[in-house]
Amino acid sequence: MTERAAGAPDSTAMRVALWRAMHVRVDPPPHVLADEVGLRLAGPDDDWHSRPDMDPQATSGFRAAVVARARCVEDLVVEQARHGVAQYVVLGSGLDTFAQHRPEVAARLRIFEIDRPGHQSWKRQRLIELGYGVPDGLRLVPVDFEAGDSWLEPLTDAGFDPGRPAVFASSGVSMYLTKETTAATLRRIAGLAAGSTLAMTFLLPAERVEDADRPGLRDSEEGARSSGTPFISFYTPEEMLALAREAGFQDARHVPGSALADRYFAARADGLRPSSGEDLLLATT
Repeated sequence: MTERAAGAPDSTAMRVALWRAMHVRVDPPPHVLADEVGLRLAGPDDDWHSRPDMDPQATSGFRAAVVARARCVEDLVVEQARHGVAQYVVLGSGLDTFAQHRPEVAARLRIFEIDRPGHQSWKRQRLIELGYGVPDGLRLVPVDFEAGDSWLEPLTDAGFDPGRPAVFASSGVSMYLTKETTAATLRRIAGLAAGSTLAMTFLLPAERVEDADRPGLRDSEEGARSSGTPFISFYTPEEMLALAREAGFQDARHVPGSALADRYFAARADGLRPSSGEDLLLATT
């Protein structure tokens, strides 16, 4: 795929998928997340690994942060599935590949991936082309968040049962949306079935980022802006917790990125560790 096909994910979503694959290809085991399906979906040029934004050393912190947040969400989904939660909703799914690289868990779930209509058509075609197909348990739900479209009605139309608990995940999305849109999303989820869980990542303001990581954050901001997908929303942990509680969540917890680093990278001999700047909200209804 030498040029971007109609409906293909933006460069940011592609980069995340490639970083996940880079973790498997350049970092020694044990791998925090073993996923190269996104690379296959993206179908980049053969020299993709030579791109400046794929430099193994310069981007190691970002690569580690991406796999840490993905592993955290996957662990949450697996845990909740053990407790009988059978619905998993990915908000702004991009090149999410849980259904493909964790088939043993996906078989027990109904998975709903929500993203732009054009992207969902593109992804459906790619899954079919690559032989993965789109099983009945995977629903690709077309919704345009940026246009302010409601996602709950299309989600329900796709088979989601709002009366049963679910896991909701929103990774690497909130920085692209207005705070009003994120607050509305929190209210919708908080009003759903008791026992539902939300995992949402958010970017910290620059003053809350470790000094060594601030240049990288600036570079990320500039890259996102030049790609036409600028960062527009940053949150302090206190602000995000307040939004969740005002939305009606019974329990809301802040998980610092450093906690994920300690959980998944503490014993690594290579020193690989996520950069700071992105934290996680865990909230339950």
